[in-house]
Amino acid sequence: MSSTDIKSLGSFVWSIAELLRGDFKQSEYGKVVLPFVVLRRLDCILEATKPAVLEMAATLPEDMDDEARDTLLSGVVGQNIQLYNLSRFTFASLKGQDAKDIHKNLIDYITKFSSNVRDVFLDKFLFTDQLKRLNDAGLLYQVFDRFTQVDLHPDAISNLEMGYLFEDLIRRFSEISNETAGEHYTPREVIRLIVSLLLINDKDALTGSGVIRQVYDPAAGTGGMLSIAEMEMKALNDRIRVELFGQELNPESFAICKSDMLVTGHNPENIAFGNTLTQDAHKDKRFHYMLSNPPYGVDWKKYADPIKEEAEELGLSGRFGAGLPRISDGQLLFLQHMISKMRNDEQGSRIGIVMNGSPLFTGGAGSGESEIRRWMLENDWVEAIIALPTDLFYNTGIQTYVWLLTNRKDTARRGKVQLIDASGERFWKSMRKSLGSKRREIPEEATEEIARIYHDMLNGNSGWEDVSKIFDTTDFGYREIRVERPLKLAFQVTQEGLEALREAKPFQRLEEDEQSGISAALESLPADERWIDRGDFDKALTAALKAASVKVGAPVKKAILSALSERDEDAEVCTDKKGNPEPDTDLRDHELVPLNEDWQDYVRREVLPFVPDAWVDEGYTDAQDGGVGRVGYEINFNRYFYKYVPPRPLEEIDAELKALEAEIAGLLQEVVE
Repeated sequence: MSSTDIKSLGSFVWSIAELLRGDFKQSEYGKVVLPFVVLRRLDCILEATKPAVLEMAATLPEDMDDEARDTLLSGVVGQNIQLYNLSRFTFASLKGQDAKDIHKNLIDYITKFSSNVRDVFLDKFLFTDQLKRLNDAGLLYQVFDRFTQVDLHPDAISNLEMGYLFEDLIRRFSEISNETAGEHYTPREVIRLIVSLLLINDKDALTGSGVIRQVYDPAAGTGGMLSIAEMEMKALNDRIRVELFGQELNPESFAICKSDMLVTGHNPENIAFGNTLTQDAHKDKRFHYMLSNPPYGVDWKKYADPIKEEAEELGLSGRFGAGLPRISDGQLLFLQHMISKMRNDEQGSRIGIVMNGSPLFTGGAGSGESEIRRWMLENDWVEAIIALPTDLFYNTGIQTYVWLLTNRKDTARRGKVQLIDASGERFWKSMRKSLGSKRREIPEEATEEIARIYHDMLNGNSGWEDVSKIFDTTDFGYREIRVERPLKLAFQVTQEGLEALREAKPFQRLEEDEQSGISAALESLPADERWIDRGDFDKALTAALKAASVKVGAPVKKAILSALSERDEDAEVCTDKKGNPEPDTDLRDHELVPLNEDWQDYVRREVLPFVPDAWVDEGYTDAQDGGVGRVGYEINFNRYFYKYVPPRPLEEIDAELKALEAEIAGLLQEVVE
């Protein structure tokens, strides 16, 4: 079936949704149509074997073990499909019944599926509620009748094509209900690119007989990533056994994904419902391949407690020990979760995940994001990061990046990270018709080109200078050192200073007579004298307070010194009790020293020539590193692939402005006339 046929089928199904107008909100259309699509698909699959299944069921004892019953009846269906239906009805026979009985008969049909399918329709789709609403509105038979006209048998529409159909429908429903379509699925060409990158180095390992590979998606959506991964692996080796695993939080997406697993012969129990970050349904599992498109910029505040608890209690033996990103974005939590599921055997694991730019550079040294990047790079798991074109996704036009990670790097890649800028025009083409925010797509030849650039480890040569570059993992690291400059203060008793003292909290806590005594002592000091040495002023202040028989505590004295001082480059340096210069926090600065450079050499070259009195606070350290400063990591694509665009000539800009002025003047003249 061609893409045109898929869109035509999607349009027909969409036309069924139009029957709901007026009785259902537009945001509710998907709750009716999507489960009906799944139901019709299952009906087409099961119709031919229905008589044999009912005949077998009639011979089985009532007290038979449920698992044994499911095995026998699913065996009658065949094709490795682990489901059956014991209702006497099919869509064809339901159509021949009295229309007024359609609600009762459909309920009978749905509730007599095997338990793994009943869960999908009753608990996740909540389909019986929608059937009642349709029946009460007098629409149920009309909607049902339209679906009997759609042939969704696998001979007519393949599993992959069903994925496209779901994609088209979900996009439409998401657009009219203002939902985030991208939370449900990823464009197929993006998935193909990720899968190509994951498999291109493993083609030899995937050939032959007896090969088993497990694939996992922790944010499975409707299962598109899993389905395409299996399809591409079987294209390399039709004898390979691919086991698919996933978890999904959205009930409808989960229902669609599980339905897909049911009809394609996979174990539906491998697709779990729930929050991957707080309820890991595959806790003890490890996988050969993992791929995902987790939600971007979605906060994890409402379920932060169990995540923080796991990070604190389990540390690096758990999933989140490397660090916690800011509460507003959980992408790096998903990536850490996937890393925790890498296999520690000869094959190891490979990960492909698409994220926005935030995980690349958000957060300074010591932040959760930086610590997670540091953990990944210092463990040498990151193989490559690919910048994708903008406007690829249905719900956002932002820049996205594919990260490739593995715990079994080839020798040539050890200690290296390849950055590929595939955002340029050579890697995308405009779509004839936009789909939401999606205005571009990656053609097949571009996917192959990106995969070849990655496979061949092209490094700024052979015409690829602006596309692919290879770096040492340490090139992304830096040492943040704290540069201090001495505190220089001058002191003078002024009305502004005395007013500032009266506003200071330590002074306000004093009794009124104490405040008056301090004010009198300060006013006894010569108003026209300016002390440029704190020690000298301190002696004068002490003498004045003693003469006025006033005693002050350390907080009040500190408030006095603060209120009556101002910074003065010509003043003497303030020192502590040991004679060491005190730092001026207002002049404090932080320098980022490349990790592979000596910080002292850097300071001598970049700091001291400009501020000779500066020094580095060697107590500002990284607990993990033990050296001076704090270690951080960031990956700034723009820095490595920046392309200078010269400004337009002034003459050209001037001519354009004059033309605009003339146009505006003409328009104003028309208004006056």
